[in-house]
Amino acid sequence: MPLDPSSRPPSTAPLATPRALVTVTGGDRPGVTARLFTAIAEAGSARRAIEVVDVEQVVVHGQLVLGVEVTAVALDGAEPDDEPSFLARLARLATEVADATGMQVQVDSVDEEERQNGRGHHVIVLGRPVPPEAVAGAASAIAGIGGNIDAIRRLSDYPVVSFELTVSGGESTALRTALASVAASTGADIAVEPVGLARRSKRLIVLDVDSTLVRGEVIDELAARAGREAEVSRITAAAMNGELDFAQSLRARVATLAGLPVEVLDEVRERLVLTPGARTLIRTLKRLGFRCGIVSGGFTQITDPLAEELGLDFAAANTLEVADGRLTGGLVGEIVDRPGKARALVRFAAEHGIPLDQTVAVGDGANDLDMLNAAGLGIAFNAKPFVREQAHTAINQPYLDAVLQVLGFTRDEVLDAT
Repeated sequence: MPLDPSSRPPSTAPLATPRALVTVTGGDRPGVTARLFTAIAEAGSARRAIEVVDVEQVVVHGQLVLGVEVTAVALDGAEPDDEPSFLARLARLATEVADATGMQVQVDSVDEEERQNGRGHHVIVLGRPVPPEAVAGAASAIAGIGGNIDAIRRLSDYPVVSFELTVSGGESTALRTALASVAASTGADIAVEPVGLARRSKRLIVLDVDSTLVRGEVIDELAARAGREAEVSRITAAAMNGELDFAQSLRARVATLAGLPVEVLDEVRERLVLTPGARTLIRTLKRLGFRCGIVSGGFTQITDPLAEELGLDFAAANTLEVADGRLTGGLVGEIVDRPGKARALVRFAAEHGIPLDQTVAVGDGANDLDMLNAAGLGIAFNAKPFVREQAHTAINQPYLDAVLQVLGFTRDEVLDAT
């Protein structure tokens, strides 16, 4: 006999209510967390409260990233807030907290499907300019794998134009594969990163030197002074493309330098040309609290003075052997090869107490791959195809500070930091 429906207790199944992520970033100081949660409590009312669903906080070297997921809760039979009303309330709250604390406070909508499937992805499209077909192709590719574009914002208009698409739905590998085809066909750069606090909690970066931080290859310049440039260039190209073991190729190239006077190192160093945007990238990240370093398959006689000039926190490279004022054609100490670069990143992060998932590595050659994959985010910069295919993401713009947009920093934030 069926039960009398009138005798059933009221359903306790939750109504669909809007959710949002409130993210606070900036230099840590006392009272920020208390101020945010006080504002959340005060933003509720007798009939519509705001409930905290999840909290995550990271402080690294004085830089705070605090994320609070909240939802609207209807009380005493009241109708729940619709999403626009809820987000408007949170926008007012964000302004109040930002004014009171001097922090940056951002509010992002989080829908239930996105919450169940993870927080989606940021897709960053970069170009000079961004061709319309790149945005159209990205949008089609996202839809083709079942994703949805929830928001679009401009990150920068100089030196590159970049847009950030916030995408819900879609699996990471399928998304990267689909967008890689769009990038190849349109000439735009398209980077993909998971949405979440981890993106803005990065606090350490290491850069390769030759063809990344500086233009060209130092060893090619040295070989030119020894009259062996063509021979060394062939070996360098093969090593960077992954066709030769790096340590063996390095020893072979260094052997061609035997007999060069040590003064040549100073001459080559003085002629180095930094990649456009290198100083801006380092200056901005240091002021944002990052630890910055270089890890190179090149030579300490070049990289150590460069690190000092740029105010870097860390440098690792090989050391050329010198005897009687001339290069011997040999090396001294541990070889910084492909595995050595990854070990240097791990050592650098450990020295500063920074987890690897909060690190960034940037490089262009096959010998950078272990380092790129060990970092929380590995960026192939104007890299060989072999490297681009295996890195987390790739940039083919000529400006090194485009890395800032991949990290989610807007042009205004860069200007504020410089």
